[in-house]
Amino acid sequence: MTGVGAEDDIPLCERKTVTDFCYLLDKSKQLFNGLRDLPQYGHKQWQSYFGRTFDIYTKLWKFQQQHRQVLDNRYGLKRWQIGEVASKIGQLYYHYYLRTSETSYLNEAFSFYSAIRQRSYYHQVNKENRPELVVKKLRYYARFIVVCLLLNKMDLVKVLVKELSEEIEDYTQRFNTEDQLEWNLVLQEVAAFVEADPLMILNDDNAVVVLSNRLQEGGVPPLEQGMVVGQLTLADALIVGNCNNQVKFSELTIDMFRMLQALEREPVNLATQSSKPGTLEPNEKPAKRENPHKYLLYKPTFSQLYTFLSASFKELPANSVLLVYLSATGVFPTGRSECEGPYDFGGVLTNTNRDVVNGEMVQKRSQAQKEMHCLHPGDLFSFTRKPLFIIVDSSNSTAYKNFSNLFGQPLVCLLSPTVYPKSMQDQCQRGSLFTLFLYNPLMGFLSVCGLSSMRYGLWEKAQELLRKVFHDIGQMITSSRVIDQAYLQFYGDEFLRLLMIRFVFCCTTLRLHKLFQATKIEL
Repeated sequence: MTGVGAEDDIPLCERKTVTDFCYLLDKSKQLFNGLRDLPQYGHKQWQSYFGRTFDIYTKLWKFQQQHRQVLDNRYGLKRWQIGEVASKIGQLYYHYYLRTSETSYLNEAFSFYSAIRQRSYYHQVNKENRPELVVKKLRYYARFIVVCLLLNKMDLVKVLVKELSEEIEDYTQRFNTEDQLEWNLVLQEVAAFVEADPLMILNDDNAVVVLSNRLQEGGVPPLEQGMVVGQLTLADALIVGNCNNQVKFSELTIDMFRMLQALEREPVNLATQSSKPGTLEPNEKPAKRENPHKYLLYKPTFSQLYTFLSASFKELPANSVLLVYLSATGVFPTGRSECEGPYDFGGVLTNTNRDVVNGEMVQKRSQAQKEMHCLHPGDLFSFTRKPLFIIVDSSNSTAYKNFSNLFGQPLVCLLSPTVYPKSMQDQCQRGSLFTLFLYNPLMGFLSVCGLSSMRYGLWEKAQELLRKVFHDIGQMITSSRVIDQAYLQFYGDEFLRLLMIRFVFCCTTLRLHKLFQATKIEL
C-alpha cells in the first residue's frame, strides 16, 4: 500500500486482510526468534512455546493461502516471502524432531522443503540485487540436504548438492562476497558425508541401492518363551561427537549420524505419508513413544556435556535407561600416578572453546594435575545411581574398562578397540569401524574383509545368514550362567538388545581376523 490516496481506494475488508497478515507475520517472526532462547535440555520447558509457535505459523500459512490474490495486489507479496514462511515451518518441524526423536516430524519438514523446490518459491531471488536473499536460498538448500540425509534420500541429496553448487557459483560471481570459502566448505562436507560408507550395494543395473539402517519390524531377535530378562526401557540417549578430522555436516559427525539412526525405528508409514505440507499438527503425538529421546552434542565443552547429562538423569522415568555414546578423541594421562583411581587413566576429549577460568583460557598445567577438558570415567560415577548404558568409541576407550558400579544399578560399558591395523587407519575420517558395526554390522564385516561393493541379491542372502547368527548370539547371552546380570536386565529393550548382539558380533569378527590378531588389539 503506497500513499494516502491509494489507501483510501482500498476496500476496508482488503485493508483488514493486509493488516491481519502483517500482524501474523510479525508475531510469527517474534515467536520463531524466541526459540533460540529456549533451553536445549529438559522435556517440558519448551513444549508450550513450540505449540504457540506452530499455532501462529499454521494460521499464517492458511491465511496467505486463502487471501493470496489480495496480498499479491495490495501487499505486494513475493513468492520468496511465501518460501520463507514455508522454510520456517520446515525448520520448526525439524527442530521438533530433534527434541522428540519422532521421525514423523522429520517427514513433515521434508514435505515443506520439497514444496518450496517444487513450486519454485525462491526462483525469482536471483533476479533481485540483494545478496541477503540469496543467502536465505542457500541456507534453505543446506537445511533441506540435512533432512534428506536423515531420511536416506541419497539420490535427491546428489541433485540438491548439484543445484546448491550452481547457486553458490552464481552467488559468488555476482556479489563478490567474503563467504565464498565457507559455502565451498559446505559443499565439500556434504560430498564427503555422502561418500562415507565404505561399501556400495548395486542392483542389476549397477545403480547404487540405498537401504535404511533404522530398526525394522522383526529386525531384532525376539524374546523366546521362558527367557527371564529385565523390563527396563531405553528412554534417553546422549550422542556425543568430538573426533578430530572426522567427516561431518551441519554439526553432525558421521559417527553421530550412524548412532542416531541406530536408535530409531523405521516409520511404518514412511512411503504412504501425505506430501501435502502442514497435514500433521505437532500436538498429534503417537500413543507410545517409538524412539528414545536423544540429545545430539557436537564438540561440547565439559560444562555443556555435564548439564545435558544432569538434565537427562533428572527427568529419566522409572524403570528406564540412560544411554551415553561417546565418539571422541582419546585423552591420555601425562604422568604416572601413585594410585590408580577413576581420574588417573584419562578419558575422552571435550571442547575447550568456551571453558575458561577467570576469563582466561588455561594453557598450562603440571603433570600432577588432571586434564580439565576431558570426560574422565569418574565424571560419570554420579549417574550410575540409575541404569546406565555406556558406549565409548575412542583411542582411549580402555580408560573406562574398570568402571566402578557403586550403587548396584544395571551398568554396561561397550568399548571400542583402541588401535586398528594400518590398512584401516586411513579410513577413520569416514567414521569409526566400531560404530559402523553397531549401525550396520554387515557393512562393517564386509569392510573388514576388504570389499567395496556387493550385488543386492548377495547382500540379502548375507543379511539372512546374519539374522541366524544374531539369533544364536541372543540365545548364548540369555542362557549363559556366567554373564553379568546387567546384560540380561538391559536385554528386554529392543534397541539395547540389538546393540549388545552387534557388539558381540563385532568383537568376534575382529578377534578372529588375522590383521587384528597381528595388531594385538584389546576389546
